[in-house]
Amino acid sequence: MSAEADSGAVAALVERYGLAVFPLPPGGRRPQASGWQHACCTTADEVRRHWRPGANIGIGCRASRIVGLDLDQEDDGTRRFATLCAARGRPWPHTFTVATPSGGRHLYFRAPPGRTVVSSSGGITRLGPGIDVRAPGRRSGGYLIGPGSVVSGVPYTVVRDTKIAPLPSWLRELLNPSHRLTKRTTSMRRVPSDHER
Repeated sequence: MSAEADSGAVAALVERYGLAVFPLPPGGRRPQASGWQHACCTTADEVRRHWRPGANIGIGCRASRIVGLDLDQEDDGTRRFATLCAARGRPWPHTFTVATPSGGRHLYFRAPPGRTVVSSSGGITRLGPGIDVRAPGRRSGGYLIGPGSVVSGVPYTVVRDTKIAPLPSWLRELLNPSHRLTKRTTSMRRVPSDHER
């Protein structure tokens, strides 16, 4: 893939889906330095002028105003999420979806206005083990690895090319319940870790 096609494909993510992108190291999953939240390109012109040839693609959740569900194949996340949908009597969400190199899935949703959704992982999410959450957070937010990125020689690929749907209300309630906090629950609320902010 040429540098022009590379930057053009990344620019299409910004133009077509309204995503904010930043470069990850070629073949890598993690930013090389802190401050990536402030390096997101939000216009196609920025991408064409500043994109690094061969870079993997980070999707900033806060700048993009998206919530991403990372269904981890190793922890049976896809099956667990299907079970969760069935238990709630809900269909599998129809939204922009990316396959990961390990066989998992990234489901993209528009973040709900007026609600704070934080990132969580490692089996501690409200959705259960194998289902990580990447979200805008309270301050900086998390990120997803975007389609077109390559890790260990295997690409992230779009498997459902459709618009990014709003976060379904039943998922919104699981991730950020709207019930009013009592004095007791407020005092017991845990302090979020860095990756949740």
